[in-house]
Amino acid sequence: MSSSSTALRDLQRDLENKANDLSKLQKGKPNRTLVLFIHYLLSKVSTEKQFCYFFPPDIAKSHQVRKKYTIQLGENELVLKELDLLNEDANVYKLIGPVLVKQDLAEANANVRKRIEYISAELKRLDSSLQDLEEKQHSKREAILKVQQRIQSLQAGKAKA
Repeated sequence: MSSSSTALRDLQRDLENKANDLSKLQKGKPNRTLVLFIHYLLSKVSTEKQFCYFFPPDIAKSHQVRKKYTIQLGENELVLKELDLLNEDANVYKLIGPVLVKQDLAEANANVRKRIEYISAELKRLDSSLQDLEEKQHSKREAILKVQQRIQSLQAGKAKA
């Protein structure tokens, strides 16, 4: 479990406790407490917004890496199709640095298949990671929205009093 999701749960629990305390305080206590609580909620919103800004660079970087792997997967699948078109006795060369090295067709085929498997596994891992980051960002935004709505309702109640 990640530390950001634990921190978010702790924040939500803290806000619920503070909201319960506020509802107890509103029954006959001075308005000063309400003002202090609203300031507390505003500081929590500010903190959550800062956490929320950390995710977009990670998401953008993951999308870039995913795009690179997708291109590599397409290239390797094309190479595999071309290798399948070759006869058994065809000469296959692999570029290693500035030198072309002769390679067995079966070995080249196996290498390309392994590369495709690896790239596919990395794409699945990246998709999972991206989904997790986007869910975390979404939950942070929802938490911020709930706190902001709570602040607005408290301020509206304060204005009526």
